[in-house]
Amino acid sequence: MKTQLLCAAIGLLAACQASAQSSAQDSGTLAKATAAGTINMGVRDSSPPLSYSIGNSYVGYHVELCEQMLRKLLPGVAIKPMVVTSQNRIPLLQNGTIDIECGSTTNNAARQQQVAFANTTYVTEARFAVRTTSGITSAEQLKGKTVVTTTGTTLVQRLRKLEQDRKLGMNMVFAKDHAESFLLLETARADAFAMDDNTLAGNISNARNPADFKIVGKPLGIEPISIMVRKDDAAFKKALDTYLGEQTASGALARLYDKWFMAPIPPRNAVINIPLSETLKAAFLAPNDHPAEAYEER
Repeated sequence: MKTQLLCAAIGLLAACQASAQSSAQDSGTLAKATAAGTINMGVRDSSPPLSYSIGNSYVGYHVELCEQMLRKLLPGVAIKPMVVTSQNRIPLLQNGTIDIECGSTTNNAARQQQVAFANTTYVTEARFAVRTTSGITSAEQLKGKTVVTTTGTTLVQRLRKLEQDRKLGMNMVFAKDHAESFLLLETARADAFAMDDNTLAGNISNARNPADFKIVGKPLGIEPISIMVRKDDAAFKKALDTYLGEQTASGALARLYDKWFMAPIPPRNAVINIPLSETLKAAFLAPNDHPAEAYEER
């Protein structure tokens, strides 16, 4: 009798586990999008060349990559772009308003507690954009100056650490988005804009007079940028990583990178001119979702 009860209990446990796994799969992003016939893709409107707007359209390296990937994984499912900001991108992903975020988000240890990241598709160095006539070439020359960065980004913490370490007496201003941050620099209300080099280069390329600005200073940090998905949706992350692995192996991902970083891009046909770095080449050769902290330790 005891043996029969034990077997029954084991059978019930196995059935429960199978049911839980099936339920998790059924409620995953791929199943949800297939059932709804649409998938909500988070994009940025001022993070060129990764993700930015031209009129009512959204373009960029990560936008095009996600569109290609989602069409392959979810044929026939409509892709609906939705603008997110540095402040709301994680909450909107967590609550299901968006299903994937294809912007300019740094993968770090703190964020990995809240969301998951596909394997690294870009590695950035954080620096300063300044006006060419300012004479500023290093962080030390920002003593007593006004420095802007965007709220909700990792540069907020990096600037605070810079101030703490070097006691520069900077006036730190936090703008609502990258467009506002660059506008403060462009209109001389800020002496420098601290941000990822790709975002700085992208905003400079779209300025009225790109030659009026330059990127300076030693890197404030090296950060992996990745496509962001909900935490604990292993099936979706695996599907993304498998696709990225195939694109990397075929050379297609490197070609897409060159399209957005080394060739003229809209709307002004400017060239960002940030060659594929050795760090990113290494990430392509050995795909991984290591957080920024892993790069700091090298």
